[in-house]
Amino acid sequence: MTLKLYGGARSRASIVQWYLEELGVPYEFVLLDMQSGEQLQPEYLKINPMGKVPAIVDGELKLWESGAILLYLAEKYGNATQSPEEQATLVQWVLFANATFGPGIFIESNRDRELSRLMKPLNQIFATHPFLLGEEFTVADVAVGSMLAYSQMMLKLDLSEYPGVVEYIQRIGDRPAFQKTIGSRAQ
Repeated sequence: MTLKLYGGARSRASIVQWYLEELGVPYEFVLLDMQSGEQLQPEYLKINPMGKVPAIVDGELKLWESGAILLYLAEKYGNATQSPEEQATLVQWVLFANATFGPGIFIESNRDRELSRLMKPLNQIFATHPFLLGEEFTVADVAVGSMLAYSQMMLKLDLSEYPGVVEYIQRIGDRPAFQKTIGSRAQ
């Protein structure tokens, strides 16, 4: 049975789709018509009672919330065995992306206060290595990298004072799986 990813035309489902492409996991993308309220129909509410996207069905598992889905995919389909400490670090970054970084950047009333506070440490990280956790691309990069990419696509933020962040956004944007998913929506 193929994993099914449910999403809207412009939704966080593209983040999950990016990671599925990175992992090489076969999946079926089920495009819901969000304008007509397809995500609020009883059939979909059996998958996600909140009526939001993304959601996945993988065998008997029905899972929603992009961060939870990313962590599940990393655990089930990722090829690295992680210690509890390494796993906790991945969880930390995925939660940071959704709970701290996203609201800090995308909620306009927070942006002036949070932008520099969030970008300075990220810039320091990317000045010393290519990805969040070092030399290897991980699920943490999908979570944080997608938010950074969306900040450029949607908000057109001037990040020139953070050259490490700018180079990181370019580096992830050049990845074939990114280009096939999120990058294809930027055109």
